[in-house]
Formats: sequence, structure tokens, C-alpha cells
Amino acid sequence: MIRREGGMPGVPRPLQIGPATFRWGERTYVMGILNATPDSFSGDGLLGDRDPAAAAVVRAQAMAADGADILDIGGESTRPGHETVGAGEEIARVVPVIEAVRAALPAMPISVDTTKPAVAEAALDAGANLVNDVWGVAEDDTLSRVASARRAPVVLMHNRTEARYADLITEVLDDLRAAIERAVRAGVERDAIIVDPGFGFGKTPEHNLDLLRHLDEFRQLGRPVLLGTSRKSTLGKVLDLPADQRLEATLATTALAAAASVDIVRVHDVRENVRAARMADAIVRGDDGRTTHEGDGR
Repeated sequence: MIRREGGMPGVPRPLQIGPATFRWGERTYVMGILNATPDSFSGDGLLGDRDPAAAAVVRAQAMAADGADILDIGGESTRPGHETVGAGEEIARVVPVIEAVRAALPAMPISVDTTKPAVAEAALDAGANLVNDVWGVAEDDTLSRVASARRAPVVLMHNRTEARYADLITEVLDDLRAAIERAVRAGVERDAIIVDPGFGFGKTPEHNLDLLRHLDEFRQLGRPVLLGTSRKSTLGKVLDLPADQRLEATLATTALAAAASVDIVRVHDVRENVRAARMADAIVRGDDGRTTHEGDGR
């Protein structure tokens, strides 16, 4: 049984993320992925280029033209079996990319995908506006304290070291509730917190599909919801397809996310997902697909 506590809360207040204001509940925002890594599971790591920062700018500009609302830059792969890198190496990967993208796209909000406080500090110094914590439910609140000190919003993602659950949805909700309260105690404003149910992290494919069936349940947390399914292995297992052939599967999850009032989808293929989200929003939210956040110039 899924536990509900006092029904669904209202729409969260708008949130300023760097140069843009995100007005939750109006439409589905799209976060484009820039991997400053050599070993991304999706094969799009920028470190394979001779000049990663320049390659990042080209990709970021294309994503902006395709309708991205925010860009997420990470310097350590989170795929199964990935190679762990130290904070110094991760900083060396992400800071030049963030600096270059910020200079090229001053009106684009930028997120840094990291678990390390030193990396978050350096990324915020370089021009990032949001901290995306893939271990947002961990007991250590140091990353939240960095976000608080810098007055940066934070994404708290669900994760576990082992995919063991007695009641998946209830436990993920409870873990995220605890993470929200921990971040608030660390000084993060409640309105500056975004939650992510952690599709593909500490969950089996069956768990991930169950998350998708119950996306609307995460609205009860009272915070904007971010979902990242793009090209992930669960999609490949369902369709028996490699990472570079999972676009249609990703689009299906984007449409489901919009129908469940998910606020942000994190994707590799921006243009296609923007179109899917706009079409779904036109049906579900009554949005004609042309609404944009403030400051994006479109």
C-alpha cells in the first residue's frame, strides 16, 4: 500500500535558478545532459574530444536552440561499474566546461551533477547555479551545507547501495522526506529543494517500471520533481536495445512524466524530448507548448 499523508499539497512556489525563473505546474521543463567524462554509459562523454570545453559549447548551444531550459554538467560517470575519480580530477573536468558554457550562454541556468562538496564549490564559482546531488538521501549533509552557504538550489536524488525494498514507493517517499528535512536543517530553503525519485539508482528494472507507474505520488512531497530516464538500461532491457537506440523509449517516459505533472525531465536528446513534452503538456496541462521560463529569450 502507498501511504498518503494529508493529500496532495499545492503547486510549489516559483524558483529562481541562476538567470531564469521556473514556474512549477505550468509546463514540463527539459534539462539537457553534458557529460564531461570519458566513460558515459550513453557514449556522449566530452573527454573524447581534443578540446572538451569547445565541444561542450557546441553541444550546449545546440541544446539551447533545441529548447533546453537548463543544462546539467557532470564530471564523474554514475553508470554501473564506473571508475571513481577524485575531487581534483572531477574539478579539472567540469570547471573549464562550466566556464565555457557560462560565457557562451549567459542566460542559461547550469546545474552541476556531483556528490563532492569541493566540486560543488568550484562549479558554483565557475558559474553553475544548481547542485544536483545523486546521493541526496545520504546522511552526510555537507553538500546541502555548501548549497545553503552559496544560496544555490539543490536536487536531492534517491539512491541506495542495494536494491532491497519491502514497499518501494513508500520507502522512496520516506527517504526523500527525510532528505528534505535534513537539507532544511542544513540551511537550504525548502522552496529551493527539488526531488528526484532516482530512476536507475539502487533499483532493479522492475523497481524502475514501478516508479513510472506511480510518478504522481511524488507530488505529495510538496517539491518540484525531476525525472531522469534518458537512455537508461531499464529501457534497454524492456526493448532489448543498446543505449544509442533508446530514444523512443525515453520519449514514452517523458510523455508519462508530463501526464504525472513531473516538473523537469533530464535527457540527452533535447529536441525530441522538448517536442514530446510540449505535446503532452498541450493535452494534460492545456499548455500550447510556447510558454517559456523568464530570461531565456525565446
